Amino acid sequence: MELKDTFISTKKASKELALVSDKQRQDILLAVADAIICNKEELLEANSRDLARMDRSNPLYDRLQLTEARLEGIAADMRNVATLPSPLGITSKEKTLPNGLLLRRVSVPFGVIGMIYEARPNVTFDVFSLCFKTGNACVLKGGKDADESNRAGVALIHKVLSQYGINNAVVTLLPATHEATGEMLNAVGYIDLCIPRGGKKLIEFVRDNARVPVIETGAGVVHCYFDVDGDTEKGKAIINNAKTRRVSVCNALDTLLIHGKRLCDLPELCKPLAEKNVMIYADGKAYDMLKSNGYPLVEHADNDTFGTEFMDYKMGVRTVDSIDDAIDHISRYGSGHSESIVTETPEAARKFQNEVDAACVYWNAPTSFTDGAQFGLGAEIGISTQKLGPRGPMALEEITTYKWLIDGNGQTRE
Repeated sequence: MELKDTFISTKKASKELALVSDKQRQDILLAVADAIICNKEELLEANSRDLARMDRSNPLYDRLQLTEARLEGIAADMRNVATLPSPLGITSKEKTLPNGLLLRRVSVPFGVIGMIYEARPNVTFDVFSLCFKTGNACVLKGGKDADESNRAGVALIHKVLSQYGINNAVVTLLPATHEATGEMLNAVGYIDLCIPRGGKKLIEFVRDNARVPVIETGAGVVHCYFDVDGDTEKGKAIINNAKTRRVSVCNALDTLLIHGKRLCDLPELCKPLAEKNVMIYADGKAYDMLKSNGYPLVEHADNDTFGTEFMDYKMGVRTVDSIDDAIDHISRYGSGHSESIVTETPEAARKFQNEVDAACVYWNAPTSFTDGAQFGLGAEIGISTQKLGPRGPMALEEITTYKWLIDGNGQTRE
């Protein structure tokens, strides 16, 4: 491997992190947060060079863009992470065996976490803060669209680490090439866990080609079901927020399912979407209802509509006859990310929450809340859509593992 020396350096640096106290880690993260604000012009200039290469109409443009407000948000999240309790050294199980052996299960870092992500420069800072707080070194592999932004971010982090005498290899940015991705996925013995954060194609590529352990995150085909007993005003706000708050993020709404007996409320539910120029791809009944009521951007759904993660001002609408039909649709087309029901009937809500197979299932709230910071976790390294290991927003606790510590006094096994 051409990058073997890089991986060796990061692995070595991860061992050195064990000697850094939580107080030191906190001070360094706070210093990096301050540096983000103090150097925002430099970071924005690097980001502007990335933005200049991307078409503004590209849905990823919003993900790629940094602003002063977004940098302030990144710094605020980092300060929050810095001051959260350390997840390390926590004893989750403890018992003494009949032979006198004392067993303790204690939380520890993974070691080196590899992160593969696309046009999301904020991930550079989020991953560093979470990994550093948990004593993990990180190897970052960003996309070429955000390479200038990522390099400026890592250079800033390295500058602060050097001021505190910390080995810069605790955070390493790889070249933005496909070859680097391949080497990371085959870095057995150097990378303890790989996390892809991006679209469906990226995640499938990582899952299918990795020889190191992988946690799948990111891809979100998200639904909202408006039940026969749904409140129109609540539904209108929830659907609009889930769809248009930020269309390029993984928790954005892709398909609205509406009970057939409430089809007459569809134009009102979609009224805020019309103001945001959301294109709707609807089944026959929903199309007729929207068209006859003057919705300006509506087309017939086709075979590709349902199951598509749009990441754009586009949305599917399908009419269902019951809550069971809605659950069946989600079971067929969902990605296990986030799903929502709008209903005033608690029994329907609980049925939906119990039977829908997803990491986050909402009742009368938008899926836009699926976020580590919103969950009070400080930030997130990704949204896990798998069941083995972490599920949902992955923050500090989710990027630690554990080991058993056994204390004896000369016991031997028969």
